[in-house]
Amino acid sequence: MSMIGEYLRVTAAELDRAIQDPDWALDFVEEVQDAEEESEPAPADARHFSTYKTWDVLRFLLARAEFPVNVVHGEEPFAEDEDWGYGPPRYLRPERVRLAAQAFRTTTYDELIDDVDPADLTSAEVYPLRWDEPGALEWGRQWYDGLTQFFDAAAVADDAMLVWLD
Repeated sequence: MSMIGEYLRVTAAELDRAIQDPDWALDFVEEVQDAEEESEPAPADARHFSTYKTWDVLRFLLARAEFPVNVVHGEEPFAEDEDWGYGPPRYLRPERVRLAAQAFRTTTYDELIDDVDPADLTSAEVYPLRWDEPGALEWGRQWYDGLTQFFDAAAVADDAMLVWLD
């Protein structure tokens, strides 16, 4: 079983509804995921985005860089339902999405991995625990770049974000 970082762009009205009715939110997430599974839109055009198993290395790297928004876990919980996966889903309000997008634009992946020793990831037990393989740090680049594009598009649209681990 894998732990996967998941994101859904939502309008302010959809966020309010998700907070009031987490069951609706879960159904909505599944609807969007199903619809986009067929078309596989680019991150900037998608409503759903996944960081696959890179969520924990991104958490480690962003924390190390003192990233101003918790984009990996979200910031405010809105449901206790375990159907969401590992822990409760959380959200980021539009202003936090904009702040994250701005920080992404000024934080390159090269800067994040500069001076990182893979042994530090292993000793910190960063999931999925394969940091001794050659090029392991490069593994997260494509998901970081996609997440950057996803957040940028959400910020331009003034969207909020649902965030969870599945």
